Order: sequence, then structure tokens, then C-alpha cells
Amino acid sequence: MALQKVFVVDGDKTRNSEIETVLSFLDYKVKSIAIEKLKSTTNNDESPLIILAEGVDFKEEYVHSFFENAKNQQPFLYIYNKGKAPKISKTLASYLVPLEWPTSYQKFINCIRQLQSAEHSLNQEVSQRATELFRSLVGNSQEVKRVRQLIQQVCVSDATVLILGESGTGKEVIARNIHYHSTRRQKAFVPINCGAIPAELIESELFGHEKGAFTGALTARQGRFELAEGGTLFLDEIGDMPMQMQVKLLRVLQEKVFERVGGTKPITCNVRVLAATHRDLKNEIEKGNFREDLFYRLDVFPITIAPLRERAEDIPMLVSELVQRIENDKKGSVRFTSAALMALCQHDWPGNVRELANMVERLTIIHAYGVVDVKDLPDKFQQYDHTPAVTQEEFALEPPMFEDPSLSVQEIVATQNNHAAVGILPEQGMDLKEHLNGLELSLIQQALNDSGGVVAHAAKKLNMRRTTLVEKMRKHDIQRSD
Repeated sequence: MALQKVFVVDGDKTRNSEIETVLSFLDYKVKSIAIEKLKSTTNNDESPLIILAEGVDFKEEYVHSFFENAKNQQPFLYIYNKGKAPKISKTLASYLVPLEWPTSYQKFINCIRQLQSAEHSLNQEVSQRATELFRSLVGNSQEVKRVRQLIQQVCVSDATVLILGESGTGKEVIARNIHYHSTRRQKAFVPINCGAIPAELIESELFGHEKGAFTGALTARQGRFELAEGGTLFLDEIGDMPMQMQVKLLRVLQEKVFERVGGTKPITCNVRVLAATHRDLKNEIEKGNFREDLFYRLDVFPITIAPLRERAEDIPMLVSELVQRIENDKKGSVRFTSAALMALCQHDWPGNVRELANMVERLTIIHAYGVVDVKDLPDKFQQYDHTPAVTQEEFALEPPMFEDPSLSVQEIVATQNNHAAVGILPEQGMDLKEHLNGLELSLIQQALNDSGGVVAHAAKKLNMRRTTLVEKMRKHDIQRSD
């Protein structure tokens, strides 16, 4: 797991050494660089924390060139000497977190945490919706790995993508992944469901209209193509688009030009188009419901996502993510026994991930902070063979997040202990020591994953000393590179 990188730009060797010592102890990857090397050193996929110190040969053009890259637009730590005000332009002042030097260890660490928190806040608005939806692509099945690889290949280009799959499989998830990993991620992602808009209104929705173009058009209005300028337009359920609109869409895809309804002025657009449908478009072409030339224009880079029933091995991980989402929203929590998960894996899931998410949310309401066994599932799951392969212990999700401020520490501990006590011992017995070792290994790996591989942060999540965690990692042969 990659540790976060920190670049230190400081001409004071003593102070530089002190900063490196502290950050290295906290498991950051620290590198001292000259200010003129700042831009060239960061031309990669990483977004390091930056520490600038007063006293270096400070030339703001080097810092400005660093911030020209969108991924580097984050706060940085600016260290200035005690008794002197920070000397920096108003442009860069909006980015800096000031720290007077000499300082205490705690103040320095607080500033580093403030940097990370501010960086997270800057990215949160853009990524919040994406993060929520990306969870539907969770899984380790070959199918999900194949789709991720295709996304990685196509996101670097502007090619039109046609996403195919049943309803509820996550086609919009794939589209948002492509957008948020592309060079257009700073611009808008504009979705439109072609099947949900009446045929007489869809042209106005896509291309906009001028004032007086039709009854009720009291003002001019931008369409989705204009709103998505520089970004991505996602045409969901493209197979339901009326034939007359397919002709106009084909022209826009070919010539990158359109006119508003009631207008004569051509408008040039720079929009990447992603389309999705649950229909078999080749069959629709044979029936005369879809234009063949439009199909080949859209089908530049096809991505097909398999239904959930064909990747049942992803269900336990999906359930874990769905429960964590509910916990993060403070809407409760629930746990599933291995037998219950096995029954879920045998279901056909005609509604795919959407159906699974709805069921998990329903069970969270019915069995709030409880454990769901097969008998607690809806009737349609009772028919499946739910004998676990090894044991029936509770599915090892992370402990539920009890963030209700009205609960005391004692109440939280008691509740967690009650949940831990609800175990199902198999008739043939079990090796308790081996089971606890496996549970310890799983929780340590989760803590390291959540902490980005920073051992000190993982130790804090597990409420243990850093040295103790290091010993346990040696015991379980856990390498940070894993």
C-alpha cells in the first residue's frame, strides 16, 4: 500500500532534518526538493503534501506552475519564522496553512492533519456522488476486473462508449467512473434518461430552445449538450430514444454542431458522449426501432457488464459495502451470518445490485443492529441450500459505527460486546484460537487499508500502540506493500 508522499522545500538543513525525522516516524514518504524542481517532480499520478519554509530562495512562479495542474490544487503548509508575518502573495494565501517556527510536536502534527482534512474537503464535493456509486462496482470476480480494465483503457481518450447490461447492474456507475478518471473530470457530468422524457420534449432537453420557440417557451433555455460543455453527457436508455431524435443525435456526434429548438444559430460543442441501454440494439435495428448508422457511431468502445447472478462471488463484498454506506449515513447497521450470505449468493437477483441494495436497507430497518440469519430473509430465500462450507460464524464486517453522541462510552462498548457475543457455533466445534487469529488478521488488514497503509493511523483505529501493531504485522507476515 502506497504511503502518502510529502515534499519539503526548506533551505534550513537543521529544520529540514527535524521535519523529515518526525514525518518518517509517522510513516510518510518524505523527500527534500529544490523549489524549482517542484513542478517537474510532481508530474505523476500522486498528489503529495507540500511543506514550504521561509528562508528558501522563494520564487512564486515555481509554486504557481505547480498549481496549474488541477490535481495539485490543494492546501500546503507554509512555515515562517517566529515574530515575523508570512510573506506570500494573496493568490497563494488562499492555499496555505501557516505555522510559526519553532513549534511544538503537537502543533506540527495538527497542521499536517489539517492539510489532509482540507485536501479531503476540496475533493469531497466532486467525488461524493462518484464514491457512492462506485461501490456498485465492488467485487473481485473476473467480470468486475475485466470491466475495471476496460474503464482504465478508455478513460484516457475521448472515444464514445456504449455500455450494455441489464437494469440495475451499474451502467451509470461505469459512466461516472469513466468521467471521473478522465481529463474532463473537472467539468460537468450530465446524465439524461432518454426513456423517461416524452418524445415531443426530448429535443428541447438535449439541445435547448429559444424564447417563443413553442407555447410555454417564455425564456431561452440551455439544453444538456450546452450544460455538459467540456465535460461528459451520459445518454441513459439510448435504446428508447425516438427515431426522429436519433437522426439529429447522429448529426451532433458526427459534426459536433447543433441548433436550439426555434433557433438558426449553429452551436459548436465539445462534449464526450457515453450511452447505455439494457436493450439488444442489434435486435432493435432488425425491428426498425433503432438506426444502424447511429449504432455504429455509438459502438466505438463497447463495455458489457454481466448481471449479478453471473458474479455471485461479489455479493458478500457488495453486502459489506452497502452496510458500511448505511452506517456512514447513520441509518443503523446489521450483520449477516455465513448461512444468510450463502442463501443470497444462490438467488437470481433479477433486479441486480439495485435489488440487493434495497433488500439490505430493508433488513437494516427490521433488524437494526442485529444479526440476520436465513430465517430472517424474505420467503423467496428459504428454498436455497444454506449449509455453510466451514462454519456459521457471523460475517466479519467492520464493527458498526455508533456515532450517536447521546450514547455513552459504556453503552457503546456494551452494545458492541452484545453483537460480538451473537455467534453460531457449528455442531462439529471449531478451533477458537485459529478463528480469533483469522479475525485479528482481517481487522488489521482493514485498518491498514482504511489508513492508506500508514501504520500509526491504523494503530490508532485499533486502539493499540504502533509498536504492538508492528509486532502483530510480523506475526501475520503482513507487508506494507501488500
